[in-house]
Amino acid sequence: MKLYNLYKESLLALTSNKSRSILTVLGIVIGVASVITMLAAGSGASNSIQSSIQGLGANLLQISPGAQKGPGSQVSLGQGSATTLTNDDADALSSQLQGIKNISSVVSSQSQVVAKSANTNTSIIGTVPSYAKVHSVDIAEGSFITDKQVNGVARVAVIGPKIRDDLFGVGAEAIGQTIRVNNIEFDIIGVTVSKGGSGFSNPDSNVYIPLSVSQQMVSGNRYLSSIDIEVDGQNEINSVKEQATSILLKRHNISDPANADFSFMDQASISSTASSVTNILTILLGSIAGISLLVGGIGIMNMMLTTVTERTREIGLRKAIGAKRKNISNQFLLESVALTVIGGIVGITLGYLLAYIITLTGLLKTSVNFSSVILAFSVSAITGIIFGYLPARKAAALNPIDALRSE
Repeated sequence: MKLYNLYKESLLALTSNKSRSILTVLGIVIGVASVITMLAAGSGASNSIQSSIQGLGANLLQISPGAQKGPGSQVSLGQGSATTLTNDDADALSSQLQGIKNISSVVSSQSQVVAKSANTNTSIIGTVPSYAKVHSVDIAEGSFITDKQVNGVARVAVIGPKIRDDLFGVGAEAIGQTIRVNNIEFDIIGVTVSKGGSGFSNPDSNVYIPLSVSQQMVSGNRYLSSIDIEVDGQNEINSVKEQATSILLKRHNISDPANADFSFMDQASISSTASSVTNILTILLGSIAGISLLVGGIGIMNMMLTTVTERTREIGLRKAIGAKRKNISNQFLLESVALTVIGGIVGITLGYLLAYIITLTGLLKTSVNFSSVILAFSVSAITGIIFGYLPARKAAALNPIDALRSE
């Protein structure tokens, strides 16, 4: 049987029962669309996190209080809960470290920020002027904190654009307005440039105040949450770590480095850890969505087995007039693959549409990778072959005499 005739016969068989064919294709459509949407969401989350990490600053090295959690761990858990780093430690590092550009002391906390009748809960960053350079914080309006304001314990604040929008309205004038943190009034002197991102320490939601004010009035804690360092380059990070370790061990009277009461975190380790987590999440989401493809494949096999039973006499007649087992097998296999290919194409379109809708909602900026489309389509085609093979084999194996006798 020629390929064209085989295709024509398969199409005729599928369209003879449109409702059943559509319902069978629907399982594949949902499966493919789910895989593409889930992988797009996972990829978008990964891109968002990586963008947030890059927004922390260039060649960032962060020293956190407390020992590292677990052997070889680079990312400190429960950062800032220990009380081992002081302003004097930061001053010592600033004066003795070689290979750094800027260094800043940080006291961070979560608190409610109130302005008139509006309020929001966000991160309060008590810091010094160099923080803006270390973390690449640019000012859209006004100015950042100055040394004079830190030394004078001035009650001033620089806010992120999201805080401005939440408290005063989108794009509203915030310079000169007043906010309250822990019932202490602060005059807004600056608004930062938006870095974008969501969740994961979104800098657009931060409120920056002088370190002295944070330690004396807001947190009441003379210890630091972290000491953030802008290193000259990636090649200098290990050298700076070694220098900082030596200085801090000496200052804290610790002889064994294994007992260090501080830990390091840099962009490379943060990025590596975040990538591992998001990759696992993406695989998990894709696997869950893949189950629907499996269910769709089972639906196809069920339909084809039913079709073989219904068309037993037709198969017997074809074999009686000379059709070979290969011709019968190929026809049923082609019908199965056609269902999955059609379902795959529709599923890809629906997956793109769902990913686009998720992006429009603002919940997450999804990213559809071409590789995920190829994967989903390939899996759907393979599903058709695998689950269509058994019905095709059953049809080809029918005895023509028995088939013609069937009712």
